[in-house]
Amino acid sequence: MQTVKIGETSLPAIGIGTWHMGDHASQANEEVRAIQAALDHGVQVIDTAEMYGNGRAEQIVGRAIQGQKREQLYIIDKVLPNNASHGRLEQSLDRSLRTVGTDYFDLYLLHWRGGVPLAETVTELERMVNKGKIRAWGVSNFDVADLEELWQLPHGTNCVANEDLYNLDERGIEYDLLPLMRKHHLPLIAYSPLSQADTISGKLTTNPLLKDLAASHHVSVYQIMLAWTLRNGNTLSIPKAGTVQHALDNMQALEITFSTDELEALTKQFPRPTSKQPLAVL
Repeated sequence: MQTVKIGETSLPAIGIGTWHMGDHASQANEEVRAIQAALDHGVQVIDTAEMYGNGRAEQIVGRAIQGQKREQLYIIDKVLPNNASHGRLEQSLDRSLRTVGTDYFDLYLLHWRGGVPLAETVTELERMVNKGKIRAWGVSNFDVADLEELWQLPHGTNCVANEDLYNLDERGIEYDLLPLMRKHHLPLIAYSPLSQADTISGKLTTNPLLKDLAASHHVSVYQIMLAWTLRNGNTLSIPKAGTVQHALDNMQALEITFSTDELEALTKQFPRPTSKQPLAVL
């Protein structure tokens, strides 16, 4: 099974994303079952945020982890930029902890940069580590300049991960951001690793190369796309799994390895960037 190390913790390289979970009450029970099925089959990471459904995704997570051994879970939550200040971060964190039903988060991320000075946010994140409410902190939607600024701040190098959009359709961070992160041993958390598979790049689910690779590996196109994001060993991918079967399919992607020829064919079909690209976000 492929793993990735975040801070001092080695984790299976596929977790559970919860963006849009809780958006439809009729799907909530199945979403809870999907998370539980993933946990039962070796997933440890659950990624959520106070922004997702204004706390509804956190509620789904809270239901799903009831009865689970907390020490076997790795829960990531995120603070909105307007809540990342001295006066609001701890209050926001406490609200998320109550909603999820846990005493601490393993990783707490600044969701994206806003108007609060970065130094102030880092000071608060460090304070939350010292109070035991979070085990570690990181950032999300940070580009090269953001990380370089962060690392110049007191305690800025305590950041243990950066979560960014990354998939076959969005390889822009490979030009400069990923090489910089590798140099500093900072892992990537890849959100939306399956892209908008039915709407971008001429419907990826019908792409001939992806279909051929899926047939060769006896898996689905989605599993090929997910496995591709893990190929370098420094990425934790967090696809959403809204159904039990989807959750189990995602886990099977951990077992897929590509030949050099296959990777070259994918790069020819989905080229690497040859210049600096604006940071892709959703």
